[in-house]
Amino acid sequence: MSNYSINSLEQYFKVYRRSINKPKKFWGKIAENNFTWYQKWDKVVEFDMEKAEFTWFKNARLNITKNCIDRHLANKGDKHAIIFEPNNPEEPSRYYTYSELYTEVSRMANVLLGQGVQKGDRVCIYLPMIPELVFSVLACARIGAIHSVVFAGFSANALSTRINDSTCKLLITADGGFRGAKTIDLKRIADEALMRSPGIEKVLVVKRTHQDIPMTAGRDMWLQPLLDEADVTSKAAVMDAEDPLFILYTSGSTGKPKGMVHTTAGYMVFTAYTFKNIFNYQPDDIYWCTADIGWITGHSYTIYGPLLNGATTVLFEGIPSYPTHSRFWEVIQKHGVNQFYTAPTAIRSLAKEKIEFIQNFRLESLKVIGSVGEPINEEAWHWYNDHVGNKRCPLVDTWWQTETGGIVISAIPFVTPTKPTYASLPFPGIKPVLMDELRNEIVKNQQIGNLCIEYPWPGIARTIWGDHQRYIDTYFTKFPGKYFSGDGALRDEVGYYRITGRVDDVIIVSGHNLGTAPIEDAINEHQTVAESAVVGFPHDIKGNALYGFVVLKETGLWRDRNNLVKEINQLISDQIGAIARLDKVQFVSGLPKTRSGKIMRRILRNIASGELTDFGDITTLVNPEIVEEIKEGRL
Repeated sequence: MSNYSINSLEQYFKVYRRSINKPKKFWGKIAENNFTWYQKWDKVVEFDMEKAEFTWFKNARLNITKNCIDRHLANKGDKHAIIFEPNNPEEPSRYYTYSELYTEVSRMANVLLGQGVQKGDRVCIYLPMIPELVFSVLACARIGAIHSVVFAGFSANALSTRINDSTCKLLITADGGFRGAKTIDLKRIADEALMRSPGIEKVLVVKRTHQDIPMTAGRDMWLQPLLDEADVTSKAAVMDAEDPLFILYTSGSTGKPKGMVHTTAGYMVFTAYTFKNIFNYQPDDIYWCTADIGWITGHSYTIYGPLLNGATTVLFEGIPSYPTHSRFWEVIQKHGVNQFYTAPTAIRSLAKEKIEFIQNFRLESLKVIGSVGEPINEEAWHWYNDHVGNKRCPLVDTWWQTETGGIVISAIPFVTPTKPTYASLPFPGIKPVLMDELRNEIVKNQQIGNLCIEYPWPGIARTIWGDHQRYIDTYFTKFPGKYFSGDGALRDEVGYYRITGRVDDVIIVSGHNLGTAPIEDAINEHQTVAESAVVGFPHDIKGNALYGFVVLKETGLWRDRNNLVKEINQLISDQIGAIARLDKVQFVSGLPKTRSGKIMRRILRNIASGELTDFGDITTLVNPEIVEEIKEGRL
């Protein structure tokens, strides 16, 4: 692939300048030199920021699966495309070459066509992290159907809401799923959802757990017999550059879930280019992203980004703690993983455990380690850097969102020097700006502002499914002419960005803007603290004061409460200043989290403020029972 790799800091700055000064020429060259097209574009980009309308590679024709699979067959047909690592380590791994991937996707595509799925139809996929999930996603893309993957840990209510919002006509699910020691009854959850989703005409069921399940005659079909009869070749549909590729719902931590729509060509170019550079992928590397495909990270960096680059990508069904807390390190050693991409939540949970869980494994195959999902706190950064990367692997702390389609701020390994808690420099083609509440650009260093992006990039979401006005209102109204991320950030003297958390997590205390992420970093450095969340609550004198919810590594330490609070506040004073000290500290056994590992802070804000009745929809929480416990312990 040409015009593609960034190999030095000098080259990064050169490429970055070109991408900002001449974006049409820059993206046009990358698209032309590195992908297969049925028809070239008339124009690289057209956009109207006010109306939030974006067209990339106008009138180009392509199919993303031709680029993910077909074009690799001649030279890489026998190379492993996917390594499936099951939940139970005693079950053998499964390997699929690019040729086998072509066959599996073709069969699945033919099954979908046989069930009446046409170009533009929406297909909901509610599957565990098994190969059929990847085949289903790619089969939809192959025939031009729009895939909508719903994380297989979501409730029936969350599933039906998403099916109905995007009017899906077919559902692909499984009899059940394995998650650690648990078996999830996916078909029962799907059946419950479908009582409220009459638009689903057919349900295809994968056999995974082999449990007895009810099958509704005329609607439900086992998938395997249909695959056995399907043709093993398929034609890739000719898609317009702006045809929708998928709808993916955000977790809904702020009201009704938003169905973000990503289109074909721009998303393809952006995910491929970011994957290649941010993970420094080399032709024979084994790459592993632990994210579930139910989230954007799994879409962009388990499936599309790797396969577009002809990579070998690991698909992991399990969890980091099963059967032991060594599971991640076992998998890295077993497959010789070279790039490892995971979330701070996972790192913090593993850092709490005995060091022996990691010390017994050989991790020298690792070349790059990455972090995604939230800003990684300093303590977790150092543990990850020291014990997993062995102080020799660059740690890329990536910032991006469902809405951005791919990574927009990150270090580039072996190119950009890394700095703990800083996502570092913008990726080529990304022009971030910090804005204050009066819509003025912030040029000072170390001053928190609203993180916006000035010029569109190919991976930007095009709309919210069925509600373009909500898309405009959410992302393009507060700072006209700019995409507003909803996150706060600050910039240091060399231009590195540090994400300070959601803007509504920037709390004004006595006139000072305080980002919650640095305060939480300070708290988490205490040797007894596992993790924490800080929110504001109304205060008569300060306007707002700070309330800390703190999870300890060992619950027995709660007895020494007063000393602990003093020590935590001293750490905050030492690192940030006395203004950031907590007025209230509540020790809790856990924090309310969405399935993607994000803390649902609006619940904590409500509790801290004494609003104890209406918490909104908490069905998407992984641990809804924790809400009552925190409420009862409120100070």
